[in-house]
Amino acid sequence: MRLFLCEKPSQAKDIAKVLGANRRGDGCWVGTDVTVTWCIGHLLETAPPDSYDARYKRWALADLPIIPSQWKMLVKPKTASQFKAVKRLLGEARELVIATDADREGEMIARELVEHCRYRGPIRRLWLSALDDASIRKALAALKPGSETFSLYHSALGRSRADWLIGMNMSRLFTLLGRQSGYQGVLPVGRVQTPTLRLVVDRDRSIADFVPVAFWAIDVLLDSAGTRFSAQWRAAEDTCDDQGRCLNQALAQQAAVAIGNAASARVVKVATERVREAAPLPFDLGTLQELCSKKLGLGAQETLDIAQALYETHKLITYPRSDCGYLPLSQHAEAAAILAALLRADASLAPLQGHLQAQRRSRAWNDAKVSAHHGIIPTAAASDPSRLPPKYKAVYTLIRARYLAQFLPNHEYDRTQADFDCAGQALRAVGKQIVEPGWRRALPEALTPAKGREAPVAQVLPALQQGQDCAVAEVNLKDLWTQPPKPFTEGDLIKAMKNVAKLVDDPRLKQKLKDTTGIGTEATRAGIIQGLLDRGYLIKQGKALSATPAAFSLIDAVPRAIADPGTTAIWEQALDMVQSGEMSLEDFVAKQSAWMSKQVERCAGLNLTISGPALPRTPWKKKRKSNAGAGKRVRASSRGKPAPTASR
Repeated sequence: MRLFLCEKPSQAKDIAKVLGANRRGDGCWVGTDVTVTWCIGHLLETAPPDSYDARYKRWALADLPIIPSQWKMLVKPKTASQFKAVKRLLGEARELVIATDADREGEMIARELVEHCRYRGPIRRLWLSALDDASIRKALAALKPGSETFSLYHSALGRSRADWLIGMNMSRLFTLLGRQSGYQGVLPVGRVQTPTLRLVVDRDRSIADFVPVAFWAIDVLLDSAGTRFSAQWRAAEDTCDDQGRCLNQALAQQAAVAIGNAASARVVKVATERVREAAPLPFDLGTLQELCSKKLGLGAQETLDIAQALYETHKLITYPRSDCGYLPLSQHAEAAAILAALLRADASLAPLQGHLQAQRRSRAWNDAKVSAHHGIIPTAAASDPSRLPPKYKAVYTLIRARYLAQFLPNHEYDRTQADFDCAGQALRAVGKQIVEPGWRRALPEALTPAKGREAPVAQVLPALQQGQDCAVAEVNLKDLWTQPPKPFTEGDLIKAMKNVAKLVDDPRLKQKLKDTTGIGTEATRAGIIQGLLDRGYLIKQGKALSATPAAFSLIDAVPRAIADPGTTAIWEQALDMVQSGEMSLEDFVAKQSAWMSKQVERCAGLNLTISGPALPRTPWKKKRKSNAGAGKRVRASSRGKPAPTASR
């Protein structure tokens, strides 16, 4: 009997249907010489410390560090019946096909069962990126040798054991140190969660320490033959900060008076350039979470849950836990069928039909940049998105739009920049004229980028020529304040976790981090943030995340290396070495154990004081898969109060 081992019951049902295994058995689907069974996530878990020695039931500083000599796995009580079914089937199988999710966590879910149940038969790997019938059949026709993905297991196992070493030892250590000073809560510390927490603590401190600075700007309304447009005053560089903001009030007031008393401004230079913007890549999970947080107000975990449902239940998108936005060239052959299915399913896409070109190959199609998974795209099993719940529809529409964009022309516009002299003061006007909407035709309103400070001014300039005079219609001197950094949202924090290299000062470390995935993985980041919220380290006010007093105290107390975002990214790089075979699993765990022992030794004598109420007693678990101026035409806007600063 050939046994297919899936990660979830829904996944097993989809694969069993294609294989003709339609008879329900005990924890499985049965067909002719084929059986499909499933896990329910991890059926096994790493044993707690007291499984190695009963004395570890009592937390004591003298027992730290706890480092197993032989690692043990235990059957999870809640899913013990399914484990029994899988174990029985493994004993009966002549061949095993691993059909869990196509990532290192999915590989571990299957391989830990293979090892625990002592299965010794041949193994093959089903590598799926979508769960519609066509994708399953295609993957079944291209099964991989089991040896090809085995290294993913050791990489996941290394991460699991590193998490255990830090979580069990450092959480016990800091909880016990807190108790010595009268704090009765549990203080969880994690390999990934603590550096993530530090990102928020550092941001909150930068907000609290922010000192607003006044600056001045002048908007000028000019008129050319009855067409009005806006220009901005450009102060001399030596009076501005590094962002071009004028810090000299007297100078700005004098300039506003001079401009207000002038009759006209003369064009000294005008230039137009054609700008061509290529379509954005299809989504990876982190980018999708970031955009859904910003545009739809969805949390990171909520976005992942919706994407997972669109993948598993609705079969509308490919595998969502991807860290890559690129697509394999082989997938391009399916583009015409997918586009046709999307157009049939949703009549609102009809205006795009004349512009879509299935043969177009955007920069997204690049084998060299595809990792274990490709970008998240719609499948050919398309249906009318209006049948989906509103949030599901919104997320699906974003994913679909990014895919459609790959088959539309570049977005093109003419950017015109006109420089003026007005009574000796420099002015600049910027205009934008769209020439070809291109891929932006596919964007729903939620996907349209917000206008930032660097975005082209949304105005069309009249035809201007050098030497031409434009009348000064209005002058507005603006009295402004610099603003503090914004608190993290979940989307912002996901982005910061991915791009941690930008936050590291050491140039050698920064270079090493540029090509890594940063803190955590696409599959775990949402859970890490949710865990920090559940444990009381973070609180959420609207979209904004902020750290609690206990979080500040903990980050100040833990060894810098544990809270340093660069450290965990380096560990991820070491896990990549395990995956590639450059480092053995045993060497990785030995290095982690030695490092952990040093941290315990250094911290055991700390005098720890924790502020705030005790955190919830959430047990540590392995983590799964933010009136100046003069002149009749001068209007001075009033100065608003500086933005309130956050308390520590």
